[in-house]
Amino acid sequence: MVVITLSITFYNQFSKELKDRILLQLNSIKTLKQNQVEKLIQSEWNNFINSSNNSNDSLSIKVPNNLQSGIYDFTKYNENNQLTIALVDKNNNKVKYIPYKKITSILLERTGMGDTGESYLVGEDYRMRSQSRFLKDSLPYNIVVKTNGVKNALTGNNGKGLYKDYRGIDVYGVYGPINIPNLNLVILSEIDKDEVEAPIKDLQKRLFLLMFLIIFIAVLLSLFLTKIIANPILNMKHSLKEMVDGNYSRINNYSKNSNEIKEMFIALDDLKKSLQGAVTFSKEIGEMNLSSNYTPKSNNDSLGKSLIKMRDKLIEFRNNENKHRLNTKRQLVDGLENERRRLARELHDGLGPLLTSLKFYIDNNIKSEDQRSEMKTIIDNTISEIRLMSNALMPTSIDDFGVGTAILNFIESIKSTTNINISFEDITRGAESNITKNQQINIFRITQELINNTLKHAKAKNIKITLSEFEDFISLFYFDDGQGFNIKTVALGSGITNIKERVEICKGEIKIHSKPNNTTFEIELPIDNEDY
Repeated sequence: MVVITLSITFYNQFSKELKDRILLQLNSIKTLKQNQVEKLIQSEWNNFINSSNNSNDSLSIKVPNNLQSGIYDFTKYNENNQLTIALVDKNNNKVKYIPYKKITSILLERTGMGDTGESYLVGEDYRMRSQSRFLKDSLPYNIVVKTNGVKNALTGNNGKGLYKDYRGIDVYGVYGPINIPNLNLVILSEIDKDEVEAPIKDLQKRLFLLMFLIIFIAVLLSLFLTKIIANPILNMKHSLKEMVDGNYSRINNYSKNSNEIKEMFIALDDLKKSLQGAVTFSKEIGEMNLSSNYTPKSNNDSLGKSLIKMRDKLIEFRNNENKHRLNTKRQLVDGLENERRRLARELHDGLGPLLTSLKFYIDNNIKSEDQRSEMKTIIDNTISEIRLMSNALMPTSIDDFGVGTAILNFIESIKSTTNINISFEDITRGAESNITKNQQINIFRITQELINNTLKHAKAKNIKITLSEFEDFISLFYFDDGQGFNIKTVALGSGITNIKERVEICKGEIKIHSKPNNTTFEIELPIDNEDY
């Protein structure tokens, strides 16, 4: 029973782990191909928009007149029904099509996909857009793919699971939408169920064979050892009978036989405890409780060593996954800040000079003093508003004077709109500061979000902020005397969630304490964080 229990437990854990690993690998492949396709399309679009060439591609496709500039799927307008991704610039009246081979070269790369794996694109009409590796002689557009994966992906959801593909075959698949506006395509990466479960079936056969072999050997050993085990028991039986009859002459022999039986059961109890520890540890690993510990019984405890090695590999995998997730968050935050910087620069360098020129024009060409004064007031207010918008998107004082000055300027800009008393203490090192640019931006955004949350929800009268720089870390302390919130029951909005994510990507720590009239945020970020 112990062998059967261990075999079934190991088989179930191995099956679940293998399927999860396959889905995780498919998700990595799908994500990689999705990123490659999106990056290719975005690169083609950037080159297309920035190109001074106004000539159109030679494909005989009639572009609908009601389209705006953007990226579209024109496959249904192509006479050959071949995947046609169109780049449309209505301003310059030009159109370009991304070469079909560039897309298929990404999707047909099958590294890590096994013998039956494939990745492909599907449009909103449930027709395949890229070449099927199984139906090579069929035009992709003629293949209808109305699977659960496609249906879910077309609703904008990412997912994974076991379902039937367009051939009616059970597959493990991962799916998701192509994240490009107007381009209603989804991408799927799939592999046949039979190929995934082939190792499991082989393991099942081996386990059954091993189990029957062990049982057969156990029966033979039992027959052989029965006599050896029975002799002490029979001696004990005879000794007990003699003692019942009043014959105590064989008490010594009875004691000897009793010790042998006792030692046997002690050994069996030790074995039971050892196997129970291994089963419990394997269950903990199966439930991904990787902090659990197990000590091998000896240098020859290969089962214990194997389980520990499996746990260490899972810990390594989880750490790599967390690192990948952290890098993804950093890339998203960097992209957001770069876009804010670009918008701020365009507001400052684009609209600013135009409004200034308009102001000079009014001074020199509007003769009515009242009209001239009223128009100049409107333009001055517009310039001030654009300056505030530009500073909110990306304060230039961060680059010039540091995060402390940027926070102080932000506080000064909002004091006129609120009755809350805001005090700020800057204890950074100024020009000798070791705080990186990315950390300065994140500290500014965190402070900005905290102040906005207090203004919106806290009903506070006072806010106190202290930014301190030490040898190896930065400390941001934030206090308000508002109504507070229950940390355990409150539904955290995107504001506090964004704060926690920014602290996480800086490898920092955050402590939140809240009660009426006393809400504090204590944040520490390491200065020696070379990655960020």
